[in-house]
Amino acid sequence: MREPIHKIAKYENLKEMMQKSGEEFGNRPAYRYKTDIPGEFREITHKEFREDINCLGTALVDMGLKDKRIAVISENRYEWGMAYLAVITGTGIVVPLDKALPDNEIESLVIRSEVEAIFYSKAYDNIMKEIRTKNNTNVKYFISMDLEKEENGIYSQTELVSRGKKLIGEGNTEFLNAKIDNEKMASMLFTSGTTAMSKAVMLSHKNICANIFDIGSTIAIDKTNVFLSFLPLHHTFECTVGFLYPMSKGSAIVFCEGIRHIADNIKEFKITTMISVPILFETMYKKVMKTIEKKGKLATVQKGIKISQFLLKFGIDIRKKLFKEIHDNLGGKVQLFVAGGAALDPETEKGFNQLGFRMYQGYGLTETSPVIAAEDDKYRRLGSIGKAFPSLEVKVVDSNEEGIGELVVKGPSVMMGYYNNEEATKETIDGDGWLHTGDLAKIDKDGYIFISGRKKFVIVLKNGKNIYPEELETVINKIEGIKESFVYGRPEEDGDYKICAKIVYDKELVEEIYGTSEEEKLKEKIWEEVKKVNKTMPAYKYIREITITDKDLIKTTTQKIKRFEEIKTVVGEA
Repeated sequence: MREPIHKIAKYENLKEMMQKSGEEFGNRPAYRYKTDIPGEFREITHKEFREDINCLGTALVDMGLKDKRIAVISENRYEWGMAYLAVITGTGIVVPLDKALPDNEIESLVIRSEVEAIFYSKAYDNIMKEIRTKNNTNVKYFISMDLEKEENGIYSQTELVSRGKKLIGEGNTEFLNAKIDNEKMASMLFTSGTTAMSKAVMLSHKNICANIFDIGSTIAIDKTNVFLSFLPLHHTFECTVGFLYPMSKGSAIVFCEGIRHIADNIKEFKITTMISVPILFETMYKKVMKTIEKKGKLATVQKGIKISQFLLKFGIDIRKKLFKEIHDNLGGKVQLFVAGGAALDPETEKGFNQLGFRMYQGYGLTETSPVIAAEDDKYRRLGSIGKAFPSLEVKVVDSNEEGIGELVVKGPSVMMGYYNNEEATKETIDGDGWLHTGDLAKIDKDGYIFISGRKKFVIVLKNGKNIYPEELETVINKIEGIKESFVYGRPEEDGDYKICAKIVYDKELVEEIYGTSEEEKLKEKIWEEVKKVNKTMPAYKYIREITITDKDLIKTTTQKIKRFEEIKTVVGEA
């Protein structure tokens, strides 16, 4: 079992975590925002944040929402975090909803979750108006994050905070003194997928706090860290790792202004830490290397990498000084990148680390609160997701001759089950408490875990060989000018599969790289590159056919490819 390498306080529940960390880091900034004056920022301290949470929670309990389910839906913003913690630390059960869902799916989940109140931003005014008009849900309170005052029966979050402050001043301590049952459902999270297929994951305080403890004992941060919040907060990866964990350590959070503003936000806010999906880091790394190449400094940087890697063997680290210009272009403060949600290209991880940035890969599921394994300074092996967290046990079951089988996990961060779905719970968690991840993996002799792909997406050929689409996509995505790819098996008349790839090219780069933007000629050039890739693999893995496009693949809000949706598009093209 992996040993913790950092000391961290252990909390029984999120209320205790917020109270104790608030006492320790109260005067530190919890959030930073731009002001109208360039270069000047507004800050909300940890103390102020906790006061707002207490006031809002007090108002919610006073409204009769004790032990009720309350939904939260909006873009990433301060009010989301306040609402989430005001519900979960003393009011009831929080239900974070996916901000990117179409209106009909939002309505369906509001019905399924049986929430009695919902916090939302003005982007959802129309669907909330529709839900109110239909009156087909349990929702009694619609709470706007943007209204200053109650209006036409819609409550104002701002006003509720003021009301709660008044109630506390009058001696109301019902929320402040609320007792938390660490074993009960505290959060209900819907898995990605269509509304009919999505399952409601039940997480307790015990689950979430066990995961925060594991993260902290593995990946060290402190009160000086500044996180850039980019992934949607409703997603467990961002919520636990990019929101709750920083709150426990007195760190600050900045909300990204959008994908086009990432580089600027990193510089402006002097970001130290960023948690995101691989595609974002891979794009960033490609741009960094392209800039170096355009400036004619590639040979110098490569020489610097060789020298600095040699010196590291003797414990001498000169990377930040040697690659100062690259660090300065990213604000000069970046210390840590953490990738999760999909497989990270080993070249990106290796490249960022060689340039003096700490880059870790992690892995998890909503059902495990979410992180199961991650790399750190002590436990890392390129291409792996590191080792299982200290409190967790993992193993591979039903493995093939290559040692690849389904990864299963057991421990305190494993969910309570799926709400109102005993059958699905029994399919996922066996009688001995092992959660079946649905991911195929191999564990080496030292305990490092290597993910091969999703069990349900494996292409099994007639000769019994297994093709893992994600593995081939990683290789294809390294081709210059390629943004992403989707590998699939097209059924043949003989009952076998033809391995095909849908390749998304970067419209801005291909003409410079291949000397053409004409699609047919471009396809020929890319096909030549794919054939080179084929030669590096066994014949049964060869890509036999490609299609190209400049349109992005269909993805979830956390940038995972929606494979079933993509299959429909490529079958339509056949």
